[in-house]
Amino acid sequence: MRAFQLHKGLVAPMDRDNVDTDAIIPKQFLKSIRKTGFGPNLFDEWRYLDKGEPGQDPAGRKPNPDFVLNQPRYAGASVLLARQNFGCGSSREHAPWAIEQFGFRALIAPSFADIFFNNCFKNGLLPIVLPEATVARLFDEVAAFPGYELTIDLERQVVVKPQGEEIPFEVQPFRKYCLLNGLDDIGLTLRHKDKIAAYEAQRLATKPWLAHTMVGQ
Repeated sequence: MRAFQLHKGLVAPMDRDNVDTDAIIPKQFLKSIRKTGFGPNLFDEWRYLDKGEPGQDPAGRKPNPDFVLNQPRYAGASVLLARQNFGCGSSREHAPWAIEQFGFRALIAPSFADIFFNNCFKNGLLPIVLPEATVARLFDEVAAFPGYELTIDLERQVVVKPQGEEIPFEVQPFRKYCLLNGLDDIGLTLRHKDKIAAYEAQRLATKPWLAHTMVGQ
């Protein structure tokens, strides 16, 4: 998992309440057994005018010119600004996979659905909860100023606006530690690989029969 420490990026506004995970990554794309390749189908039914299916070449599809992420001014955006209850619906972890693989590193909203919120941290995304009035002002500023960027300092827990104003945010200390160090659940376990190896060696030394496969049992 990529570490998140300090990030500066272009902001794209998703001006909709209750964006659910089926909108983020539609169900037909969940057939893949891989954890990669979901970025091209992020918000698929909104980004394209034709129906998307797994394996299609995005270059041959019909983009929706009215959808925010297809507008040239938001090309390359890496901070997604959203409204309340972002990520509601089913618990598919493919949703944060698609968002991260599209190129976003952080999301800002007044509220997130709980499971989606937790899954973001497990996949290197930083979901930031700010007051609704603060988010509304950010939407106004993004609309008014093309090229609007925010700097997110996770260590200091602040969002820095272009003119230098800092907006503090809260993050649970353990989640902050994991993001700063790029540790997902596997990474956390591998911190103890020497102890795990020592335990396995001791276990096999005292119970050597565990090293053999029992045929027919």
